[in-house]
Amino acid sequence: MRLEVDEMWSFIGEKQGPCWVWTALDSRTRQVVGMTAGDRDEFTARCLWESLSPEYRERAIVATDLLPVYQAIVPEKWHATGGKEMGLTAHIERFFGTLRQRCARFVRKTLSFSRKMENHVGALWYFIRHYNSCRA
Repeated sequence: MRLEVDEMWSFIGEKQGPCWVWTALDSRTRQVVGMTAGDRDEFTARCLWESLSPEYRERAIVATDLLPVYQAIVPEKWHATGGKEMGLTAHIERFFGTLRQRCARFVRKTLSFSRKMENHVGALWYFIRHYNSCRA
């Protein structure tokens, strides 16, 4: 099993509140298996890690970018890091591109935005469920 974990910048309330969307994607099935939203810190990364099923936490090789918070969360023996040139997170970056294309509130320089975190997360889960059902 192999996971790709990454974060994407978004905003809530007319760009006054930055929000990071943390996502875990199964490389084989290309389905999103975990998601959380919050700050770009260790607490939010830990929330994403704990939201994953035990099978992924205990057995999957986890590919991430070079953000230091991942080193505190992911066990060293299962952790693979690399920049964009290595292509370890290519599938999740493609997912973020798809999300930005299909969901107006995630487009850069848009007039559409979420006023509340609950609406933001709800729109994300709605999109993820549809995305995963098309991948099944």
